[in-house]
Amino acid sequence: MINKQSNVYTIVYITVLVVIVGAALAFTAMSLKDRQLENADADKMKQILQSVHVATERSTVVDDFHKYITRSLVVNDKGEEVEGADAFTVNVAAEAKKEVSQRLLPVYVCTLPEAGTKYILPLAGMGLWGPIWGYVALDADGSTVYGAFFDHQGETPGLGAEITKPDFTSQFDGKQMFKNGIFLPVSVVKKGQAPTGNEDYVDGISGGTITSKGVSSMLADCLTPYKAYLESLSK
Repeated sequence: MINKQSNVYTIVYITVLVVIVGAALAFTAMSLKDRQLENADADKMKQILQSVHVATERSTVVDDFHKYITRSLVVNDKGEEVEGADAFTVNVAAEAKKEVSQRLLPVYVCTLPEAGTKYILPLAGMGLWGPIWGYVALDADGSTVYGAFFDHQGETPGLGAEITKPDFTSQFDGKQMFKNGIFLPVSVVKKGQAPTGNEDYVDGISGGTITSKGVSSMLADCLTPYKAYLESLSK
């Protein structure tokens, strides 16, 4: 028998306890992994649909996604379809860090009964405190913005976090990506100001300057590689 008052007993007891608790936590994590992936996929589907103004619930999001998203594909910066690539599983944040010529560019084709075909393009960037991301939906002409959705990991409530609100996202509706045949992604500028170029623009978030600049940079960086593909839509 080990003396319960000895250091050996204490070490053995703690070791056994750690092993048991660790095994229990590992089992729980493995058991919940599939459900966590399902929830993440459902949340992504919901965000994609929000960019085309389709509201859905958790219980119906998968069915709604497959109802409205009639095709998905991956293209390269030349506008060519990449065979064998799955748009939904592409890590957009990782792709955004690559050279443009090396990126996989997902496209979701949405068909709305009363609004026709829309092309949804995913975005990923950085805000003030962490990652930001979103989706921009374009009309069949490849230029007119039909809708936009943005989200964040940890922007400040009431400031940078306002990029998720309709007051910000609705400004993108009707903006153009091509001006006089030149590709110019919509920019985000300080309220009351205008960009130095000829591109369409929206007002940034008051008090959320860095997050607003992050959204603007994200739009330029993530949409520019789609230029050739969007030009092919207009033709």
